[in-house]
Amino acid sequence: MSTERYWESHAPGEGRRRPRAEAATDVRTLSLNGTWRFRLCPTAAGTGAAFLAADFDDTAWDEIRVPSHWVLEDVTPLAGGEPRSLRGSAEGPLYTNTAFPIPIDPPRVPTENPTGDYRLVFDAPADWGTSILRLRGADSCAKVWLNGVELGWSTGSRLPVEYDAPVRPGRNVLCVRVHRWSAGTYLEDQDMWWLPGIFRDVDMIERPTAAIEDHHVHADYDHRTGLGTLRVDAEVADGSPARVRIPELGIDIDAGEEITAEVTPWSADHPRLYRGTLTTAEETIELAIGFRRVEISGGVLLANGTPLRFHGVNRHEHDPVTGRTQDRATMIRDIEMMKQANIDAVRTSHYPPHPDFLSLCDEYGLWVVEECDLETHGFIYAGWEKNPPDDPAWFPALQDRIERMVEPDKNHPSVVIWSMANESWTGAGFDLLEQWIRERDPSRPVLYERDPSYRNSDFYSCMYPELDALEAIGRREETRPENVTDAEDARRRTLPFLLVEYAHAMGNGPGSLQDYQRILESSDRFCGGFVWEWIDHGFDARTTDGTPFTLHGGAVDFRPTGGRFCLDGLVFADRTPSPGLTELAKAYAPVRIAIGDAIAVTNRRHTTDTSDLQWSWEALVDGRKVAEGALEIPPVPAGGSGEVPLPALTLPGDGEAHLTVEARLAQDTPWAPAGHVVAWSQHQLRPAPALARPAGGEDAATAQRTPSGLVLGPATFDADTGRLVRLGDLELEGPWLDVHRAPTENDRGQGGRNDLSAAWAAVGMDRMLDRTLEVRADGDRVRVTGRVAAATHPHALEYALDWHLQEDLLWLDVHVDFTGPWEKTPLKGLEIVLPRLGLLFGLPREYARADWFGRGPGETYADSFAGSRLGRWSAAIDDLQTPYPVPQENGNHVHTRELTLSGPGLADLRAVGDPVFDFTARRWTSKDLQVARFPHELRDSGRVWLNVDHGQLGVGSASVGTRLPDRYRLPRTSTSWRIGLGLG
Repeated sequence: MSTERYWESHAPGEGRRRPRAEAATDVRTLSLNGTWRFRLCPTAAGTGAAFLAADFDDTAWDEIRVPSHWVLEDVTPLAGGEPRSLRGSAEGPLYTNTAFPIPIDPPRVPTENPTGDYRLVFDAPADWGTSILRLRGADSCAKVWLNGVELGWSTGSRLPVEYDAPVRPGRNVLCVRVHRWSAGTYLEDQDMWWLPGIFRDVDMIERPTAAIEDHHVHADYDHRTGLGTLRVDAEVADGSPARVRIPELGIDIDAGEEITAEVTPWSADHPRLYRGTLTTAEETIELAIGFRRVEISGGVLLANGTPLRFHGVNRHEHDPVTGRTQDRATMIRDIEMMKQANIDAVRTSHYPPHPDFLSLCDEYGLWVVEECDLETHGFIYAGWEKNPPDDPAWFPALQDRIERMVEPDKNHPSVVIWSMANESWTGAGFDLLEQWIRERDPSRPVLYERDPSYRNSDFYSCMYPELDALEAIGRREETRPENVTDAEDARRRTLPFLLVEYAHAMGNGPGSLQDYQRILESSDRFCGGFVWEWIDHGFDARTTDGTPFTLHGGAVDFRPTGGRFCLDGLVFADRTPSPGLTELAKAYAPVRIAIGDAIAVTNRRHTTDTSDLQWSWEALVDGRKVAEGALEIPPVPAGGSGEVPLPALTLPGDGEAHLTVEARLAQDTPWAPAGHVVAWSQHQLRPAPALARPAGGEDAATAQRTPSGLVLGPATFDADTGRLVRLGDLELEGPWLDVHRAPTENDRGQGGRNDLSAAWAAVGMDRMLDRTLEVRADGDRVRVTGRVAAATHPHALEYALDWHLQEDLLWLDVHVDFTGPWEKTPLKGLEIVLPRLGLLFGLPREYARADWFGRGPGETYADSFAGSRLGRWSAAIDDLQTPYPVPQENGNHVHTRELTLSGPGLADLRAVGDPVFDFTARRWTSKDLQVARFPHELRDSGRVWLNVDHGQLGVGSASVGTRLPDRYRLPRTSTSWRIGLGLG
């Protein structure tokens, strides 16, 4: 059977059984998960043939967990020595985004090919019969022997494979040789860590004479009649009959027989499953049937007759300790977090997940776009020459991967679209794959995004479009792709549009989620979208002195590398939610609440009404609750709207007033407890009263020049720099006019596009020098003028600071003008975008707490604040920092009305906006954030650095996505703002 140098064969494998549906069976199954013996070898030869012998002595070998990735386990390195973790080394996990980690020489791979030999001794019962060995995932190529007999080999890392396995009663020896690199590597270049090993379950399954070889559930639903049609096809090994029983529906029929019944359809927001069995004389498998119909009609994607719009995320399988090896509890945690964040769909980027995840999607309710384990992105570096989808030599391997996706997962109602591949350009191979899918499973649409002709796709799709371009797509007025025929372009314009990737969630961000959602709801052509992505792909690691940090691709001494692009999730690697998830939950809220003269509710759910929700309201004056109550809102049907009057309110005082309306779960659900907030909205009922402007006059404090500086009431200013150095008994320093922020990952753009930070570095935005022009006492005011500019360049900011006292506050009026050439950098012509415009103060380190009236409790920016409420908030200064695994700008708070900092032994410091300001407070400077590679490199500077800003740049998603829209940028025009400072 053995093919010489099989790991370099175009063929997908040998000796394997044909793929079949996953099933929960009552036949005996031996889980072979556990501790195996393991030896890591430098080449594909492994340890040779000796380890196949029944009496081979493997006691000197390492022990390894199966399933796992050997690069994340303690094993003996190739160079020898004691067993240890390989993470962080070139022998360990390697990350690339688009590039292959091996030379492009298909189907060959380097001689240096780390190979793991696995060995397990296990016992089978004395009456054990015919068996199947199942490996659910082995990366990237595995050959299998049982009791010295070769069963076969296979590629397709994230696809199940089965072999006929002649198990003996009693002692058996299973040997598996896994190669890190193989011909399959050229088909698996999927913007992820390269993680070799047996990383999913290994099982031995008994096969009786009347075993169910395969089954196919056809569960259609007609929304016009409310009837479901069921047929379960079954293939039995000996040809004997099989019986289908669905007790709840009173169904007891032969397999292959069709029956119609009145049913409730399956959908993500109402995942109705009918449990039953498929039985032969010797095997029973469980059925979880969801009746539903997915179709495209008139250029609109429909589920059960209703337009379907995904509120989705892309999901790689990842755990910071075990990599793509995941247990059921972790999958459930992901799904619960997704559902709680109003996510209702998952694209399985870029491979089929563990089958348990799909079963959980059936049960909990998530629409699934399942993607094949196929991406050839690295061929872009060869000009797509020899790209496998356009090379017939690879077509059997491509076909094999599609079959091993569709056949195992064809019975899941949650799977509504088959995606043939990701970022693999074009080729005749896709014609074959599309044809096979349509013949095998015509019940689901087919997706392929990258071919500009979309000839093999039921959807028009793209990644990271500009907002204006997305709006044009909704009107079917998009720009025509290059190199497509008139007929192809005409057909494409009739297709529904699916946004497979958008809003790149790398680092601080993404921004514009509300803008995207507004557009995606503007046209029935849109099927929704999938944010990139769910989780940061970082690994738990420690420095040599034991300090923990998150390992990313750029921290591994190996080239090529995708660097930090593996850290692009809505949750951190440990599954702590990022601020981006809070913002997404608001954008994806399934119920839209609009408050004006009345309270209007729009139900954006696909299927269910709002009878599962409890409604309440709360009135705030100056951020403090003054009244609350329940709301009675009659159930609103899916897709419908309703309206109720505002609650009767008498608001005390004349302060700023807001009304908040919430919708909470009335009962516990599998994914969240009763009381979980599903949707909320907030509306200003009354604006804040205008602040009085200073009147001056005889009673006003007079600014005086003294030996200690200029004094204005409780304030003392440095006579040379004009900086405030004392307020009452509080010693401080500032303000400096501040225009710098530590670049976010989105500020860095990608591949020379949207790289704001390059322009900042070119013009010295982080090294601006201040020149005080004049400091003078002017009656009841202190006036300071100056100029801020960087070395080498002629452009500058000219400022005027005007200080005066009014009642208990020291007010500062700031005016800034921009002078010189600010449009482009002098040499490279990069666009100069202002990071921030504000004031920086240095405060005593004893300040420890912040209380504020504004948006909270988490960080907010100009394009990412809708998920944060206006109110009164409190936090430790250290907790204001978002612990991004790569230090960057974070912790900003927009729309702040008041801020108070407090600490032991210090007077409280107040800042008051006229009307609002942004603030950040941290124990290190923006420059410290900029140069630190990891959070543990940040050190307490001995001060608290407080930014009180006119504004800051939005965060966007330009690390892969689009240019930051102009409305979230700071205009370089003459600007004025006002801030008040006080004590107590």
